[in-house]
Amino acid sequence: MNFRSDNVGAVAPAILDAIVAANARSAAGYGEDEITARLDGLFGALFETEVRVLPVLTGTAANALALAAATPPYGAIYCHEAAHIESDECGAPELFTGGAKLALLPGEQGKIDPVVLAGALANSGVGDVHHAQPAALSLTQQTETGGIYAIDQIAALADVAHGHAMTVHMDGARFANAVAALDCAPADVTWRAGVDMLSFGATKGGAMAAEAIVLFRTELAEPLAYYRKRAGQLVSKMRFVSAQLEAYLADGLWLDLGRHANAMTARLAAELAALPGAHIEGVVEGNEMFVTLPEPVIAGLEAEGAGFHRWPESSPTSPTIRLVCAHDTTDADVTALLAATRCLLEI
Repeated sequence: MNFRSDNVGAVAPAILDAIVAANARSAAGYGEDEITARLDGLFGALFETEVRVLPVLTGTAANALALAAATPPYGAIYCHEAAHIESDECGAPELFTGGAKLALLPGEQGKIDPVVLAGALANSGVGDVHHAQPAALSLTQQTETGGIYAIDQIAALADVAHGHAMTVHMDGARFANAVAALDCAPADVTWRAGVDMLSFGATKGGAMAAEAIVLFRTELAEPLAYYRKRAGQLVSKMRFVSAQLEAYLADGLWLDLGRHANAMTARLAAELAALPGAHIEGVVEGNEMFVTLPEPVIAGLEAEGAGFHRWPESSPTSPTIRLVCAHDTTDADVTALLAATRCLLEI
């Protein structure tokens, strides 16, 4: 019953097999191997356009380095106030940009409203040396609270950002879950909607340790290559990172795993919602959900070994927990959590 996050899951078997296969013989280092050389073409086919791909080990590195290539030290990166780059990356974007400022915006379900963004930019002090200059917009898909931007919402935000000569970055740590929920082409929710660069997540989706910076503005690849090396993310035996990404894309595995995690979450949400004493917070769209339960029930689940996060934004009188399903969450896992909850609610 471990619903703490999707990074608690095992490595998908096909990805483990790919790592073993990559270990069968020697290969050139630092990304000069055959597997890494195939990634631009593989991701280009997936996104239906020319791209440049730089593999890295972590989502924090993907986000911070992508934003560093797009933002000068005197720049401002606009993001949601609950964005991962603000709340969970220990200042990495500020470090790798050389001091750029994060400009935080509010919004329901972790999403930024285009009107709010336009208003903030109108009062940002463009051209005034006393103010950080707007340089990038970072959108999280799916958001930290489980929200998913629709295609038209992304396009509207990108239009505002591009109108101010800003680069649009997408933090796609759970990109597979978002695309699965939207049931759209990956291109439609990225470059066709105005996204310039994507942190394509694989680790939460079933990889061991692999993320990809996907550049739709390919001219950013050259400066980014130096940022990646300087940050210690140009892995010597890069083929083992790239093999994970190649296997993740093969035969649509990434999307199948995302769909499965979403389906397990949908089942969990539907059955919890039917229990007296349980209240689902917000709309469940991807593989994250939030449920308010009586404190004795939450404490009882903890005592039985269930894994989840107590959500700090909830009130003491209405304690809320976050539940996340992974690519390898099973029906048995969901059934066990539901049974324990019913027992504690004395149903």
